[in-house]
Amino acid sequence: MFVRLRELNPHPTTELEYTTAFELLVAVILSAQATDVGVNKATRRLYPLANTPQAILGLGEEGLKKHIATIGLFNAKARNVIATCRILVERHGGQVPRDRAALEALPGVGRKTANVVLNTAFGEPTIAVDTHIFRVANRTGLAPGKDVRAVEDGLLKVVPAEFMQDAHHWLILHGRYVCKARKPDCPQCVIRDICRFPDKTPPG
Repeated sequence: MFVRLRELNPHPTTELEYTTAFELLVAVILSAQATDVGVNKATRRLYPLANTPQAILGLGEEGLKKHIATIGLFNAKARNVIATCRILVERHGGQVPRDRAALEALPGVGRKTANVVLNTAFGEPTIAVDTHIFRVANRTGLAPGKDVRAVEDGLLKVVPAEFMQDAHHWLILHGRYVCKARKPDCPQCVIRDICRFPDKTPPG
């Protein structure tokens, strides 16, 4: 499965636009229940003006809201980003910590967000299970589970070590563009012959 996904996309990465661990952290916080496209549109306006914890604190919560108002749940997200920036400045020297517990202690950061930052910014072999990965892992039979943590634990057991760093991105992209929720594009899927999904979309 991963050999085929790697052949299609040898160097996968997140579709969120960022240049630093902090920019990635903010983008992932903003991406909850929002599209990467929508987040990128907002951060393209925000980051040239403020892309450090201190600079975003300088905007203030109301100032930040103006830049992210096009994103769903922007009021709560602005509150969380400002609170996170304050903690980063006060406790971490303005740097994003490379530590799961410290990341999960930040407002608006749960296990999934921490996994994204650890994997994408710091190169840790983690898998952040979002709706796409949850669907692909269950449909294909790769790592079935009733909740995201069960799927994450299953994936960490079955994904070979050589693929662990990139598995997160391959599975998200496969779920986003091929193994779609309503109508999976099974005829164009490179792993259809090894997938255990019983209701494959027929050709035509």
